[in-house]
Amino acid sequence: MAGGADEPVERLIALMARLPGLGPRSARRAALQMIRRRAVLLDPLVAALSEVAATVRECERCGNIATGSLCAICADPRRATGEICVVETVADLWAMERGGAFRGAYHVLGGVLSALDGVGPEALRIPDLIARARADGAREVILALNATVDGQTTAHYIADQLAPLGITVSTLAKGVPVGGELDYLDDGTIGAALSARRAI
Repeated sequence: MAGGADEPVERLIALMARLPGLGPRSARRAALQMIRRRAVLLDPLVAALSEVAATVRECERCGNIATGSLCAICADPRRATGEICVVETVADLWAMERGGAFRGAYHVLGGVLSALDGVGPEALRIPDLIARARADGAREVILALNATVDGQTTAHYIADQLAPLGITVSTLAKGVPVGGELDYLDDGTIGAALSARRAI
């Protein structure tokens, strides 16, 4: 007990420290706060974690997080617009939903192709995407992948796989963000913005 706390508390702190954005100090402060405010924080958290562990799974169609076989987006008939937005992770799907601009369906790949890491198409949900686009009669597949080398490689691979189906394949525009100042942008972003320029 090098930290001065009993073993169960130390175990809680160690587990919390594994979470993204929480180091040992932050985990210790959070654990102490939960213990001090047990009725308001700790007990509801334990109940929520237990419920999530028992009910949450992967959506069979898109790969989002769901409490049934389909997530709320896939179960909503109004989202069947013929458009499928392809994202790398569930976090990316949630970011797209926060914007509220897209009202179609999603497909979570679960990562991107990476020769260095040995991640090929079969390790991702790319075959599922191709089969789904064919079966659903998709009109457009929007590739909302990160602007990294692996993300762009994955986008080109998917576009090649979809080409025989005659489906429109598009990608998100890249460039200067709203409120962005040129002086703070990297060269790649400025180049992409210049290439994707349009008339006013």
